[in-house]
Amino acid sequence: MIQRVTVPTLFPPPTYSHTSVVEAGTRLAFLAGAVPLTADGELVGPGDPVRQAEQVIANLREQLHAVGSDLEHVLDTEVYVVSSETATLSAVWEVVEASGLSRGPHSSTLLGVACLGYTGQLVEITATAVVPEAPDRT
Repeated sequence: MIQRVTVPTLFPPPTYSHTSVVEAGTRLAFLAGAVPLTADGELVGPGDPVRQAEQVIANLREQLHAVGSDLEHVLDTEVYVVSSETATLSAVWEVVEASGLSRGPHSSTLLGVACLGYTGQLVEITATAVVPEAPDRT
């Protein structure tokens, strides 16, 4: 079971929760940073943080599917964007919101950074998600 908490004594966040609590015994997946590369290692959307964010979300979804989870089970993300411009960070956040990650709403941190690991990379997202139990097929 997931409990998402927006603390009433703190400034209300626009599309995320302050805290997510997971009941003991729940399986969690800790995902490495999803990056804007194709399966062949090609950078998607050079110079375009919005296009890269879309690819990162698609890759994040693949990571989640590989362990039996999906975007709606994400508890927490860290979104890294190579930019010091709030408009660029906001544009990337709009992709995150549109993806379904914010349906929880999940806990998240959006960061402007100087650089990321791959040449030309502008966006990366790390995540923690619940892996739901498989339905009983008896």
